[in-house]
Amino acid sequence: MQLLFELSGEHPTLPVAELECVGTVREHRPQVAVADCPDPSAARRLALTHAVMEYLGSCAPAPDAIASLLRDLALAPETPFSVRVKKVEGSAPTVSQPVLERLMGSLIAGTVSLAAPVAEYRAIISADRCYFGRLLFRIDRASYTSRDPLRRPFFHPGVMLPRFARAVVNLTLLQPEEILFDPFCGTGGFLLEAGLLGAWVAGGDADPAMVAGSRLNLGNADLVRLDAGALPLCSHSVDAVATDLPYGQSSWIRGRDLDRLTPRALREIARVLRAGRRAAIVAHRDIRPFVPELLTILQHHEQRVHRSLTRRFLVLERRRENG
Repeated sequence: MQLLFELSGEHPTLPVAELECVGTVREHRPQVAVADCPDPSAARRLALTHAVMEYLGSCAPAPDAIASLLRDLALAPETPFSVRVKKVEGSAPTVSQPVLERLMGSLIAGTVSLAAPVAEYRAIISADRCYFGRLLFRIDRASYTSRDPLRRPFFHPGVMLPRFARAVVNLTLLQPEEILFDPFCGTGGFLLEAGLLGAWVAGGDADPAMVAGSRLNLGNADLVRLDAGALPLCSHSVDAVATDLPYGQSSWIRGRDLDRLTPRALREIARVLRAGRRAAIVAHRDIRPFVPELLTILQHHEQRVHRSLTRRFLVLERRRENG
């Protein structure tokens, strides 16, 4: 089924990249994308999406083109409906939002109800295109707020917000009943999000305080104190890795040791990943020069957090070895 996604504007590239966990992206512009999705309900796992719609078509963002599209669609809902238009910043100039909403409402056969609509049709005008769809559901972003790290039993400064932690897990393409491992688990944010998706989770950290704190946050997860450069796992034993590399301020990992630890950790991640599977790694500097040959770089995203901190999101795939 082709779906239309109203994306978050929190990052220019991560919301589109996250969609790959539920389908194949066919087209996208700022804050909107169209994708083929075999199971629309799976899109509820997305964190950087606002709304999911049945995709009905697209056209130029002009009243005559929109009217032509709606006449071709010949929509005739049997229940009361409403129409909403969203104009993404930077979209092509067009008539006002209320005028477009009245035009679209007049071209859909049925009863308009702003107070109690059963169906909702949406148009998203982004760049040089207008996308049209029927709302299936909104993403429950309040659930991420309810998992605010400050509300957990154990907190540590610098922890990633839950919606971005979920997006990182989604970048690995993890599925229910699969295994996700985090060798720098910190407070356990990635493991928590993966567990909510129905995956098996395990991890560890060099800092015993982090291991103990993650146990408080996660309950009965499999967590151990470990050296990320010598993981206590069999080769090809996990389906996904999601992790946030240390900054270097920790008493356990000094900045001068990161150049030695990073390549060791990446080699171990490559070893424990199953062939063809992914690792999503967050770092605070460019670690691409350290990536070993067995890992292919698929994606690289950057997010400026503040003046002295830029997060780098790296998506890697474990290559299949010859023979």
